[in-house]
Amino acid sequence: MATLNLGNIKFNWKGAYAGGTAYVVDDVVSYSGSSYICKLASTGNLPTNGTYWDQMSSAGTNGTDISTTLTTQGDILYRDGSGLQRLAAGTAGQVLKTGGAGANVSWGTVSSDYVKLVTYDISSAVTGFNLTGWIDSAYKFYIVRGHYKMVNSNDYFNIRLINNSGSTVSSGYAWAARHYYVTPGGSPSSNDHGSGSTSGWQPSSTNSIGTNYHGQVELHLAHDNLTAAEHTGCYWTSMHRENGGQIDGFSAVGWHTDSTAFSGSSAGLNFDRAGSGSFGDGTMTIYGLK
Repeated sequence: MATLNLGNIKFNWKGAYAGGTAYVVDDVVSYSGSSYICKLASTGNLPTNGTYWDQMSSAGTNGTDISTTLTTQGDILYRDGSGLQRLAAGTAGQVLKTGGAGANVSWGTVSSDYVKLVTYDISSAVTGFNLTGWIDSAYKFYIVRGHYKMVNSNDYFNIRLINNSGSTVSSGYAWAARHYYVTPGGSPSSNDHGSGSTSGWQPSSTNSIGTNYHGQVELHLAHDNLTAAEHTGCYWTSMHRENGGQIDGFSAVGWHTDSTAFSGSSAGLNFDRAGSGSFGDGTMTIYGLK
């Protein structure tokens, strides 16, 4: 009976290609990440030689490339015009920014014209406190916003500048203000404070303030750039509600007669009781405007 040679009825996996191995038809090898099948018996002919081999599959993206590209915690993988690239971590507070179509990503700083610079929580029975280190040439104006409570009746407080050496400036202030008030069922009334104290700006009324009243204050340092040698102008509003129900409002403008420049970590604002009492509690926050 005649014998019929069917050859290989399945592929013969031979593993990685070896130049000294004799390969026959249907032998399959791996080479440079791809696989090849022998179509003509061969010894010493690379799988890339089309006379003896056909390619079965090609190498895809090697996942290990990512681990060699990303080398440090915080790295980000992105694609530039030629392939995968590493973007090293930015600095604290930065955000990832796109340059648009056809541009690479990058780290950048969020730009804002209104920035919270410092906040102080007023502890019980404190007689005064300082907010320093926030003056910077990047900001042209500053706003102080807060709420507070004075412990004693008829108590109020000064806001004063602190110079570059950390000393409170206690003279050279001037201000003029109007006080508005109304009691339940009564008619609104007002009176003028024709000229203010020269020892500090006083954002509160001194008229019969009830014990433990709560107030809110907003102070604008309205002159251009505290770091420049210019007079420091300001305006502020304040309001409070007395225990008896009287509602008081207070608005004023003022300036400091010295044209000293303020800068550095020691400079800032001092908040100090002007009477014999103290602050009960509250919070003061300073914002910078560019």
